[in-house]
Amino acid sequence: MFLIMDIPAPALKVQNWLRGSPLANFQLGKLYVVHFWATWWTPCATFMHGLMQLQEKYSDRGVEVVAVAAHEMAAAGDEVQTHVDAWLTEKFPQLNFRVGLDCTGEMRKLWTEPSFSSGIQTSFVIGRDSHIAFIGRPTDLDSVLPQVLDGSWRTSDQAKAAKRERIAKGREQALMDSIGNRYRAAIELEDWKAALSAIDEGSALLPASIQLSAARADTLLHKMRDMQTGLPVLRQLVRDAIDRNAEDWLLEAMNQLFNPAYDYTDFPSVERFAMGKELSEHILALTGLDDALKASSYRLVAQYYHESGNRARAEELLGLALKLVDGLPFPDNVKQRWLASLLQVLANYRRERVYFRSVWAVPDAMPKLKSGRLEQQAYAPRKRRLLRLRSS
Repeated sequence: MFLIMDIPAPALKVQNWLRGSPLANFQLGKLYVVHFWATWWTPCATFMHGLMQLQEKYSDRGVEVVAVAAHEMAAAGDEVQTHVDAWLTEKFPQLNFRVGLDCTGEMRKLWTEPSFSSGIQTSFVIGRDSHIAFIGRPTDLDSVLPQVLDGSWRTSDQAKAAKRERIAKGREQALMDSIGNRYRAAIELEDWKAALSAIDEGSALLPASIQLSAARADTLLHKMRDMQTGLPVLRQLVRDAIDRNAEDWLLEAMNQLFNPAYDYTDFPSVERFAMGKELSEHILALTGLDDALKASSYRLVAQYYHESGNRARAEELLGLALKLVDGLPFPDNVKQRWLASLLQVLANYRRERVYFRSVWAVPDAMPKLKSGRLEQQAYAPRKRRLLRLRSS
């Protein structure tokens, strides 16, 4: 069932309440703001401050804020609870609203997925009749909440437009899910004709989809190895990414060109590096990226610089990525895995052991391309000195 305005709000099924008393059901006559969040998402702290101000401003009008941490990344629930509790204690010792924790995915299944809320930060307003009055960004609450309180929101043109947009997005998401299921099934069977047919159908309805554009290039070049048909598709993808100057397009185009898991033996080398250079310059010039996405982009661009011979620049970007990841508000086990992955790349680049804080990596056997096939080539022994990367 789709989750849209004017239907009864789903149940609150959280594992634990970390702040405030438990809330079993929405009470008639009260208005609730239910906000989904995650500690590792950088803007969270800003939005939490805003929710505290909202709670203080409207508490005398029967408004209650409920925040649910439903997107945490850790293997065990007790580890997540310890992390989230410490995060709240450090950053918001005077928190004035309830906070729930769900590691089972139940709240996502009941709330965010049916409402097609793909972003981490999503807010719901539950009216005094326990029906959904608003679904959207927390930044819109300041303007929407007064209208919900005075009864003018649901009949407003703004609310009707928001409802139409959400339904349209829901239909688009349902289409993408259907296309994606068909595509994955065809790929599993190596039925390339069926895979391309699914992409064609989706592209006819969603011509601006980066997922479909990238899937076409990936299928032709990296699965079918059809250079004659695939290279023009890749060129167009790169051109579109640069023209749009959008982070998702630029990073996906770069991934098609410099994914270390792909075999580029048959690619025209000069053209590949020319496109990589142009994409790298645009990616590094992007502004407004959060630290997690910036670290991922540095890792991807580093591969281009390493392969093109500018190893100093590649290692510099990996060093920047390590510092960014080290500062992210992620659970320790998640952060350690990411740091270890970056260090492994750096160790392979340098062909020597590297350290960052308590994490270390040694160079492993690296794939060497020969006659279009991957063969293993062990690194030659080098000096045994240890390289310690400093985070300052």
